[in-house]
Amino acid sequence: MIVVVDTNVPVVANGVSEQASSDCVQTCAERLGAIMRGEVKLVLDNRWKILSEYRQNLRASGADVGDRFLGWVLLNWTNPERCDLVSITPIGGFENVFEEFPDDPALDGFDPADRKFIAVACAHAERPPILQAVDSKWLDFDDVFRENGITVEFICQEDIQRLHEDN
Repeated sequence: MIVVVDTNVPVVANGVSEQASSDCVQTCAERLGAIMRGEVKLVLDNRWKILSEYRQNLRASGADVGDRFLGWVLLNWTNPERCDLVSITPIGGFENVFEEFPDDPALDGFDPADRKFIAVACAHAERPPILQAVDSKWLDFDDVFRENGITVEFICQEDIQRLHEDN
């Protein structure tokens, strides 16, 4: 199995996300553990867009699960047995506009900062799922994602539904 991991998964695994339940924290930690044990392969971009976001939100020297995940990624991002690197192509010099992101007007309102995760999943030949923990805005686009061949795995289903209803 291969996956793309949204930054909120390791952040939640660190136990610092107020909106995440303890079950969600545990689920995120378990999913990251499977990646670090080599049971699941991680997909990243060769431009360090995802890795840079991880580095902004996590500490590679930290003791929490999400921080250890960042340390693991920094050690393994070039190891083809642990990580697949895909090319994503910025358009027009824009930070968050990628050729690989679906050209679908229904996605125009999707958060530009999260488009890199979609672009990476689309750039990979197997179209891996994107693990998402508690960013409820993604639910608004779930049908459109599926129509465009993108799978988002909401790994904290109860939390994300509750957060979506609250917004």
